[in-house]
Amino acid sequence: MARPLWLVRPRADGGCDYVNFVPGGSSVEMREGSHLPPQMPLLKRRCWLRTEEAELQRRRLQQEAGYHHSEPLF
Repeated sequence: MARPLWLVRPRADGGCDYVNFVPGGSSVEMREGSHLPPQMPLLKRRCWLRTEEAELQRRRLQQEAGYHHSEPLF
């Protein structure tokens, strides 16, 4: 993962859940949250993963949890 990556999953209330992967050297920061415009985004969880773990997590979120690639939300 060489660049920041956004994954988004729409919600029934018009908002969305998001996961943002931010590479930083030998690890990747994974930020999970939700956003319902015009409110400020809510950060629910953040953690740091090895690059390989982040790639596995990205695949799982896309294949099993209904997330898809997105442009940055904010």
